Formats: sequence, C-alpha cells, structure tokens
Amino acid sequence: MLTLKYAFRTLFKSPFVTAVAVLSLGLGIGANAAIFSLFNHMLLRPLPVASPDRLVNLGAPGPKPGSTSCSQAGDCEQVFSYPMFRDLESKQRVFTGIAAHRATSVNLSYQKQTLNGRGMVVSGSYFPLLGISPYMGRLLSPSDDEVIGGHPVAVLSYPFWETRLGADASVLNQQIILNGVSFTVIGIAPKGFEGTTLGLIPQVFVPLSMYQQLRPLAREYENRRSYWLYLFARLKPGVSETQASASLNGLYHPILRDVEAPLQDAMSEQTMQRFKDKDVLLTEGSRGQSSVRRDARLPLILLFSVTGIVLLIACANIANLLLARAANRSMEMAVRLSLGAGRGQLIRQLLTESLILALMGGVVSLIIAQWTLAFIGSVLPTDAAANLPLTIQPSILLFTGAVAVGTGLLFGLFPALHSTRTDLVTTLRSSAGNLSSARSATQFRTSLVTAQIALSMALLISAGLFVRSLVNVSRVELGLNTDHVVTFSISPVLNGYQPARSAALFSRTLEELQATGGVTSVTSSRIPVLAGDNWGNSVRVEGFEATPDTDTGASFNMPGESFFSTLGIPLLAGREFTISDQGTSPRVAIVNEAFARKFNLGRDVVGKRMTSNDSGPLDMQIIGLVKDAKYSEVKDNVPPQFFTPWRQDSTVGGMNFYVRTATEPEQLMRLIPPLMARLDANLPVEDLKSLPQVVKENVFLDQMISTLSAAFAVLATLLAAVGLYGVLAYTVAQRTREFGVRMALGADSGRVQRMVMRQVAMMTLVGGIIGIAGALALGRGAQSLLYGVQGYDMIAILGAAVLLAAVALGAGYLPARRASKVHPMRALRYE
Repeated sequence: MLTLKYAFRTLFKSPFVTAVAVLSLGLGIGANAAIFSLFNHMLLRPLPVASPDRLVNLGAPGPKPGSTSCSQAGDCEQVFSYPMFRDLESKQRVFTGIAAHRATSVNLSYQKQTLNGRGMVVSGSYFPLLGISPYMGRLLSPSDDEVIGGHPVAVLSYPFWETRLGADASVLNQQIILNGVSFTVIGIAPKGFEGTTLGLIPQVFVPLSMYQQLRPLAREYENRRSYWLYLFARLKPGVSETQASASLNGLYHPILRDVEAPLQDAMSEQTMQRFKDKDVLLTEGSRGQSSVRRDARLPLILLFSVTGIVLLIACANIANLLLARAANRSMEMAVRLSLGAGRGQLIRQLLTESLILALMGGVVSLIIAQWTLAFIGSVLPTDAAANLPLTIQPSILLFTGAVAVGTGLLFGLFPALHSTRTDLVTTLRSSAGNLSSARSATQFRTSLVTAQIALSMALLISAGLFVRSLVNVSRVELGLNTDHVVTFSISPVLNGYQPARSAALFSRTLEELQATGGVTSVTSSRIPVLAGDNWGNSVRVEGFEATPDTDTGASFNMPGESFFSTLGIPLLAGREFTISDQGTSPRVAIVNEAFARKFNLGRDVVGKRMTSNDSGPLDMQIIGLVKDAKYSEVKDNVPPQFFTPWRQDSTVGGMNFYVRTATEPEQLMRLIPPLMARLDANLPVEDLKSLPQVVKENVFLDQMISTLSAAFAVLATLLAAVGLYGVLAYTVAQRTREFGVRMALGADSGRVQRMVMRQVAMMTLVGGIIGIAGALALGRGAQSLLYGVQGYDMIAILGAAVLLAAVALGAGYLPARRASKVHPMRALRYE
C-alpha cells in the first residue's frame, strides 16, 4: 500500500508530464483495442457451439459445368449440388454428420408487420451437428427435412425475436408468413448464436426441403449440374482430418466417375479427366464459413500492425520520459541504496509507477477505442456496421488490461534497471556535478527516437500509398453517370406473386415513378448495378468458333427500356430496348464493347445472332452496341456483357429501379416508400439509396483503410515529434555547461544551433532510411489492396520524407534555439 501511495505521489508531482504520458498511451492502446475488437470478431472468435475445433468445412474446387450460385458463405469453389450432398451424407462413416445451408432473401410477415430480411435454409442435421440448445421451443431436426415441400416449420433467431417481436413468448406455434408461405414457429435459436456465416445474421431458419417453396422459380433438388449448397461436418472422436479426407474422397470419386461424368456435355478429354480427379477439400471450420473472413484478413492484419506501431512509438515516448525522470532521481536512488534499500525493492517501486501510468492510459484508451469504433461505423455501409461489434465488449476490456500491463512492463523495465544500478560513488558525483547521464541511457534514448522516426516514416509512406490508391479509385471512369439517380428494389416473388402479376407491378411502378414531380427518366434492371452481384452464362455467337475448352462466359443483365440513356451509358450503334420488346416479340440483345472484342465482332455487331443456351438455334438478334461500363465492382475490369430485356423473361421475380431526378435525391427518396405502399402495402422497399452512395459503399474498404491508415500515421508522427522534442530538450539541458564552454571559447549561436540540428538531421536520416525499407516490405505485402499504384511509389515515399523532415526539424528547432541562447557565464556559474 505504501508503494502505491508513493507511486501516485511521485507521478502527480509533475501532473502535466503525467497527463501527456497517459494521453499518449491512451491513444496507442485505444487504437489497438478498437482494431482488435474487429480482428477478434472476424478472424479469431470461434462459433459459440459445442467443440468447434472438431468442425470442418467441405469444398469442391475444380471444373463445375452447369450453373453455380455462391453467396457470402464462400466462393463458388465451395458449393455442392443437392444430390451430391445427400449422397455424401448417407454414405460417409467418418463424421457424426454432414450439414448443408444456404442463405436466401425473405419477406417476413407477422401480425401485420412486413420486412425484407435474410433467411437460412438448413438441413435437418444443421442444429444437431452444432450441438446447441434452443432458447425456447425446439430447433430443426432431421425429421423436419425428410420430404421435399412437406415441413413448413421455422426457427427464429434470437436477435429478430427480441428486437422485432418484442421477445413475445406467445410466438411459439404461431404462423409467420415467409415469401407468401405460412410457416409454424417451433423455436427460438439460442442467444448469441448468429448462424455460421460471418457478416450474415439470419432472421429465420427453415428446412432445406422447403427451399423451393421460398423460391418458387428454383428447380434445384434433382439437378447434379446445379451447385448451390455449402457443407460442413463434425469429425467423429478419434478421426483426424487427414483420415476423414481420404475416406470421403473414396466415396466422392466413384460418384463423379459413374454418375456425374456421363451427364457432362461437350467436355474435352483433359477437362473430363480433371473433373473425375477433383477432390473434396476439408478445411478448419471452427469459425464457420464466410468469404468476409477471407476478404477482411489482410486489411485487418494491416490495420492491427499499424496500430501496433503507434503503440510502440507511444511506449518509446514513455520510456524516454522515465529515463529523463530517472536521471533527475539518480541522487534519490543512490541515497536509498546507500541506506540499505534493496535493488529489487527499488525496481518494484519504479515498475509500480510505470504500471499505474499504463493502467491510467488503459482507462483513457477505452474512450479512444469507443470513438474509433464509432468512426469506423460511420465509414462502413449500414448492413456491414450492423453485423459488427462497434461498442466496448468484454473482450476489449480483457485485451486493454493485458496490453496496459504489458506496455507498463515494456517501457518501465529498462529505466528501472538503469536508475537502480549500484555504482553509488559515480552516481553521487554525477548528481553533485550535474554531469550528463550515463552513456548507455543516452544511446538508448537516441535509439528509441530513431526507431520512432523509422516507424513513423513507414506509416506515412503506407498511408500515402493508400491515399493515392483511394484517389485512383475515386477517379475510375465508371462509364455511367451516377449524379441525381436514386435506386431501390422490390421482390414481389417473395410475397407469392406469380411472374405475370410481378411484371404488371413492375410496369405500374415505372409509370408511377415517371409521373412523380421532378423525375426526368426512369428505368429498371433485374441485376443491380455496382452492388457486387455477378451473374454470368456461357454464350454462343454467330461467327465465333469455340472449342470445348474455350471460355465463352459473359456477364449479363436484364434491363428495361431507357436503361442506357437513364444511366448515361452511350449507345454506339443500333437501338435501346423499348416497351415493344415483349415476350411474344423476337428475342433481342445488346452487347458492350468488351463482349464485341472477346467474340471478335468488331464494330459491326448489329444484326449478328447469339444465344445463351448450350445447344439449339441462335435465337437472339443483337440490336445494339454500348460503351463499356462498370458492372459489379468499381475496381474490376469491365467484363464482356450482354443485355436482354426483362420483359422477354417469364421468370423475373424481383426488380431494381433507377430514377433520375432534377431535384435533390433525398427529396425523391422520401416519396418512394409511400408511393410503393399505395401499390402494395405488404411489399417492402429494399436498398433505397442514391447511386453515388451505392458507388461509395462499393469501395468502402478502400476508404476505411485509407482513412484509418492516414489518421494512425499522423498520430504516430505527432507522437514521434513529441518524443524527439523531449529527447532534444533534455539533451540540451544536460549539455548546458558544454554549450557555455563552447560559446566562451568563441562559438557563435548559429554554430551551436547547427550542432543540435545536425543531431536531428542524423536521427531523421537514419530513421527515414530504415522506415523506407520497412514501408517497401509493407507495400509489397499490401499490394493486392492497392489500386493503380505500386508499393514502391516514389510520390508516396518523397511526400512522406518531406513531411517527416518538416515535422522533425520543427520538433528540433525550439531545443536548438534554446541551446543557442545559452549565456556562457550563466552556464558556468550554474554548473
């Protein structure tokens, strides 16, 4: 207790210095705590299920002729067909079970409340395999998934039940309408369970056997060439992943060879052999299945590394501060040692002071962490922010405490050891004569500042790279005009609409929007623009000879009339779609420049014929050629693309609308929900936003990385400047006698000032060179995150060097000026 009292009294003898130290640590630890919160949630946290380490994910890479459909749970290398899932499930002997799942969009209606949300169709083995218990009622079981279309039961997620249904216990055994179909609620999933796909929290779970009732246009159960299900399994006790892989592939290959290979058409011998030889791959499944984890790994590791560097710079500052304080307390330590105090006792005292300083910084860091998380939430799209922990969680408290204690020991140990050394006579003499501190301490302080400069240089260069990348992204030529365009979507098929009724609603919606005040143009499309959706198909084109292994894939969309003119995509030849391009009229298509290049059509494309069928006649005539425009991602190259009118497709169940307005988009956005309510009050309006907002959300990761890296780099540079200033100020104070002697012997103030600035320049030069080397390594590792800029970009390097040099010289100017103002007689008299 006495040790604590003395430590507090010592720290508060210099409150300003202590406050600066606590704030520096708070900034460093807080930035780390915020990024750790995301890092832990997205990359480290296992599923809240029984023995998650025994779960494995199944993947099916290799040739997949036919149709593939993938989602946020992973890329198309991971998906299986329904028949293959049932084959593996029934024949395997190395797992306690195999489970299948697939996310789907649903319109939920309960007690006159309707919303658009996410559902998860899961096999009956899903919940038993995870080993979780219901919060209320029961969960789905294998008996709920035996008959196709025969089990209209549902389990609600705990967040949906609590927030949207008011935690109403009477919901059990009640009816909930999903996509126009009545389901009986049989249970509530446990609290804390958010599904097995990171970034996607379903509102409801329904049996896999009911997928066709939720998606009436889907015909997926019997088709072995339709890949759409994600699988995971639980290893039996005593079975290793290697053993399971060998056993499972022993079942998989005969099915490929004897059942599925005969179903493949027009496949070359080489591709057929690859098809027969492909394996099921098993990967660690304790954290579920999600492409978000793969995409977020490198950015989060990068940001965590950056905040770690900021913390190191803050620790170096505190270490320098404690060394300076130790030099001033050297007489105290020497006297206490001479009076019989043990060195261990003094080290404990000094480390206690360091730990108190660190813990106070940890408390401040919680505020900084919350501010940082709030800022991150403001940058992220609304859907992404809703799925992340953007408040202080228990894991942050534990992490903050551990880091605070660790940093307290890190920056406090050397000063404690140095200030309690046992050469008493030397210490007493140096204190009496106020000589400079021990050479080892001086070298250590100088090395710390040089390291701070190196780390700051690395961060500034990295920030420069990401800022230049973001500038390049913002200047990407989209090929379309997003200004004053509002977009939204509706999915009447999810409310049980038949295709003809859906088409009538789409037409009525276009008419109502066109009649709205301020609207200059309206159009629609089946696939949203720049929303990350990728739809493609193989095509055959008149005059293009394709071998079995030729890539004939192209992206496609199904727009309505005035699509290209409304979005500002130039028409280079031919005409746009019109309302007369109906299902009974000849089939037509429009292609982009990339499509014309890929299939060697040149500019003379109008009149050529094509089809998106594997066989049969070339039943579509190309009626137009449009300029290339971005399709799914702002940063991706424009793909070969063809367009067909949605009015010629009898299966369209959802539509995206684009409305160009002469007024402010926000004004129009307020009018759209009541307009749609007049057409169908039970049909939710989805993704209502301006098109510039869509573009911004498409590149939100670039914006987040650039903003955070720049902010952390500036913070690190300021901390390094504070450290440099502190070391120089202390050095000047310790060398007062030396400067006085030099000036007494004829040195002018300019020469003394240059001496100090030379020391600044040397530390900056050495630190800068080391920092450049580190930044080049960092840039090489982060190259995949950069757009239109290399990791060795000279503009970023030169800009960082100039900025750091200016900051370093600014930090060194005041100490140098103070040194040049030393009066020789006063200095000698003082000594």
